[in-house]
Amino acid sequence: MTDRWETLGPAIRRRRAENPGPMTLDGTNSYVLGAPGSSHIIVVDPGPNLATHLAELATAGTVELIVITHRHGDHTEGSAALHELTGAPVRAFASEHCHGGEPLVDGEIIQAGGLTLRVVATPGHTSDSLCFVLHDSDLPGSTAILTGDTILGQGTTVLDYPDGTLVDYLRSLELLAELSFGADPVVGLPGHGPVLPDLAATIVAYQSHRQERLGQVRAALEAFQQTHGAEATVADIVSLVYGDVPENVLGAAALSVEAQLEYLRG
Repeated sequence: MTDRWETLGPAIRRRRAENPGPMTLDGTNSYVLGAPGSSHIIVVDPGPNLATHLAELATAGTVELIVITHRHGDHTEGSAALHELTGAPVRAFASEHCHGGEPLVDGEIIQAGGLTLRVVATPGHTSDSLCFVLHDSDLPGSTAILTGDTILGQGTTVLDYPDGTLVDYLRSLELLAELSFGADPVVGLPGHGPVLPDLAATIVAYQSHRQERLGQVRAALEAFQQTHGAEATVADIVSLVYGDVPENVLGAAALSVEAQLEYLRG
């Protein structure tokens, strides 16, 4: 296997796809899950349609099931090809991203690869975002949660407004917080970036960041109104609040501002 593979425990491996970029960080993380001693595996997020990446996933074991965290192409584009390579069904929340399998349902219990996954709906980044709770993962603590792009390994999540909303996202963070707080740390396995050894701590930081940004947007709206006698546009707020953000992610910042403005008006 290439150096893009990491072993995170007896039940968890992941391969980082060759698609680095401003929104994908160092590449999309595809996870391979399988109980020790089992030849059958689950693939979470096949990633982009890259032949080498998909071939390595296809030969990592007998692929029993492929599941998708959300609709974005850097997670789904390779799913149809991996289905053809392995014959394994692809299941996602949205039927258009399923291949030979039924849509996933919130709260559903999946048993495959000798493991048990629980499906948790976590809309906000997108309306179809899911997380997967993996119990007895042999990582530190007894539980790991595959978070897709709902929580990243570094940085913060963009809300793909209007499909993703801040109301939904804050509720999803609360839900994940409930699942993550306990005597032992819950490990976060994100769609991009490094492993999160204490998911609960990351969620607290995410919640604080969202409230700080909301305060900045609210203050910018008020200041612009006082100075110009008019309501600020999205571009105005981006300039005032996200002035230190690199140009290549300003489009994503604008989406987040739109989501925050909707939240504040609501």
